[in-house]
Amino acid sequence: MTDIPSSPSKPRPIRPRDAASLILLDRTGNTPRILMGRRHSGHAFMPSVMVFPGGRVEPADRSMSAYGTLSVHAERGLLTRVVRPSPAKARALALCAIRETFEETGILLGETGLGTPPVSSEHWRAFADHEVFPSPESLHFVARAITPPAMKRRFDTRFFVADARSIAHQTDGVVGPDSELVETKWLTFDEARSEDLVWITRTILDEVARRLEIGLEKDVPVPFYREQRGVRSREEI
Repeated sequence: MTDIPSSPSKPRPIRPRDAASLILLDRTGNTPRILMGRRHSGHAFMPSVMVFPGGRVEPADRSMSAYGTLSVHAERGLLTRVVRPSPAKARALALCAIRETFEETGILLGETGLGTPPVSSEHWRAFADHEVFPSPESLHFVARAITPPAMKRRFDTRFFVADARSIAHQTDGVVGPDSELVETKWLTFDEARSEDLVWITRTILDEVARRLEIGLEKDVPVPFYREQRGVRSREEI
């Protein structure tokens, strides 16, 4: 009897890591502008494209001191369709967006005049140095997206919007040719659409534009993007 070789099994998709991204919005002029940055060409994940600042959640994001809390509807959305939901998880996602924005752009978002926030990790040292308490209450949860299963790096990313008036301090020298982001730009929505964007960034950009029309503060469903069996889907949570 001739053995029939079994067909190779497909590798299991990598489990996506919790992540967060922040879209800073400047509405002081006639046309709203958003902050975007270009990723370094040497990155294995999404090289050279324009993105919103963001990254994966770190353990220190759960324990960092903060000023204020998330809105009730933001917390509810963040805890919908997640494993082991808890207010601490929602808070960590919001603080991750604030921390990653500093690490990639030098911008510290939060409140001053409250003294020095205690920190237990170097990830948050700059906030203590500049006496800035990160403020999750200034964030609006606007979208969620999971990287497709075929990707070698996968993230379950929550997207937030914050007004640029929440910027407490900006450190120079963070953005540059050898950094995570080689440049940053304040762009109108039309200018941003003309940049080199991946599909999900362009999609989130359009979602934010729609949210601005109805008001960021309103309690409305949040879009959730993912791919299942090769088909992209959009649902609301």
